[in-house]
Amino acid sequence: MSFQSKVSVGISLLICLIVALGDGFRLFFLPQVYFLPVVWTAVCEGWKAGGGIGAGCGVALLFFSTPEDSETRVIFAAVLVGTGILAGILSDIQRRKSREYQLRCEEMSAVHDKVQASFEGMKRSERLSALGQLSAGLAHEIRNPLASIAGATAILERNKDLNAQDSRCLEIIKKECYRLDGLLTNFLNFARPRPPQFQAVDLNMVLDVVLDLATHGVRGKQIHLVKHIHSPVPLVECDPEQLEQVLLNLMINAVEASPEGETVVLSARQDGTKILIQVADHGHGVQPAHVDRLFDPFFTTKEHGTGLGLPVAHQIVAQMGGRLSAASNPGQGMTFSVMLPTAGME
Repeated sequence: MSFQSKVSVGISLLICLIVALGDGFRLFFLPQVYFLPVVWTAVCEGWKAGGGIGAGCGVALLFFSTPEDSETRVIFAAVLVGTGILAGILSDIQRRKSREYQLRCEEMSAVHDKVQASFEGMKRSERLSALGQLSAGLAHEIRNPLASIAGATAILERNKDLNAQDSRCLEIIKKECYRLDGLLTNFLNFARPRPPQFQAVDLNMVLDVVLDLATHGVRGKQIHLVKHIHSPVPLVECDPEQLEQVLLNLMINAVEASPEGETVVLSARQDGTKILIQVADHGHGVQPAHVDRLFDPFFTTKEHGTGLGLPVAHQIVAQMGGRLSAASNPGQGMTFSVMLPTAGME
């Protein structure tokens, strides 16, 4: 029995006690008071409980009635039962409509979230398309003179009469040429990414390669790299080289964001018909307002970053039928998640 029902029964018993002790009130006022627990129970518990309390109140009225008013009390008891049933039915209808309204609101909220996500995806796709066209055009226009500069620098370096200052200048020119060439390569990878070569891949082998490459990329920083696979996972449908590129990018970002002595975890587990791969760190993290912009071209939180690493990774994962997302950890740091289909599943 619910709390409301207990309250209703208690009120009914109290009224019965007052009826038994007082003769003046029971003739007129107290029968009407019985409507309170009956209606209360019907509204809170439904028509069955309301009818039951009404019947109980009717029995109490008949028990304390006199021969003169017994017929009136019988009618009044029937009215109490009918009131409890009617109020309960109306309350049930109202509750059902409220539940339907709540479900509709939840459905509309879910549809709104999907539309909003689709809209954000369309805006990102438009930005990526515009950037791709710009990148392709600029890369071809810049690479030719850049190659000429690099070639001229190599010729000048052969001159044995160069002083130390000139040698340093040529070294700077050559270094910046390599850096610009790498930036143009990122542009081209972003503008025209290679179509993935799908195959069923043992994820454990891919994670081992990524962990080994990331270990060499730590560059003496005291960071612990850990691999953790939650139970055996099935084969994943992907391009192994591209997946290694994406995960290595995420691992290097995590290492750079982590202070000395921290741990970066590379984990994988099955999530329904998908495979979830995560890279988690305990670094400085990203401001909440910037999390949604991490995959926008040219947006970066690094001092010397280009803002193309994560957008390229996002595009590669999308081409493989997956999804790349980022979230802030409850304590500190970030977790990047790659969701990919298992082999044989769409």
